[in-house]
Amino acid sequence: MAGVPFDQREGVIWYDGEFVPWSDARVHVLTHGLHYGSSVFEGQRAYGGVIFKLQEHTDRLIASGRELGFEIPYSADDINKACYELLERQGLKDAYFRPVAWRGSEMMGISAQSNTIHLAIAAWEWPSYFTMEERLKGLRLGMAEYRRPDPATAPYKAKAAGLYMICTISKHAAEAAGYADALMLDYRGQVAEATGANVFFVKDGEIHTPKPDCFLDGITRRTVIDLAKQRGINVIERAIMPEELADFEQCFLTGTAAEVTPVREIADYNFEVGEIVKQLVEDYDAVVQPNAAAQAAE
Repeated sequence: MAGVPFDQREGVIWYDGEFVPWSDARVHVLTHGLHYGSSVFEGQRAYGGVIFKLQEHTDRLIASGRELGFEIPYSADDINKACYELLERQGLKDAYFRPVAWRGSEMMGISAQSNTIHLAIAAWEWPSYFTMEERLKGLRLGMAEYRRPDPATAPYKAKAAGLYMICTISKHAAEAAGYADALMLDYRGQVAEATGANVFFVKDGEIHTPKPDCFLDGITRRTVIDLAKQRGINVIERAIMPEELADFEQCFLTGTAAEVTPVREIADYNFEVGEIVKQLVEDYDAVVQPNAAAQAAE
């Protein structure tokens, strides 16, 4: 299905409690979520027929809706059941999921108190966010122009569609300059994250990562921190200034789509694809793959 537009793919999408043909999963042009960004979403993966940390993703989806002031009209159990039934109907074992909830089109304006809350879930086969060649060599990142906003100005704990506008702009600019992605600073000028993944650095056998106090604390991020601690590696969550990049030896990104991906360059700073990064790549793969195989066999 590579290269096929996402509105022309085959199969079904779970839409407001029903499975509808893929091409029929549509919204009106005056949908509030399109005009005012009142939409939240998730990204999660299935490995070997098991959706990794589905409950955590579903809980975050529901919490994200509440951050934007709306209640998704389905329980976590309803959503989880729909995801697994969708996986079966699509005939997939390894897949990427995109649940998305949004305000509908009953009212068109800043206020949308009476708008219906919709929920859809799509699943498709999707390899790593970055190519295997990029992952093995390590990514090249540029520096983003835009910064993650002050938490007093945006609901940063929500995985909200509107918060990704500057990410798309920044990633496009990075790709135009020959990079795979971009590193974003926050409103204080501190290192924050990449456009769709959390960032980690290694120095003297310890891992350093920015505190998620103005950007999303990723589920994969937390998983990898736990894996590092199980290895006896000290993980330090702190403010990191961009000039510190010169002192770090290794760097990597984490995310549901990115999984664990080494970074070899950020602008003028270079890193090695070292042993700690390689070990965490293996450890993460070991968590998702055998775990999936064992549960699928039950």
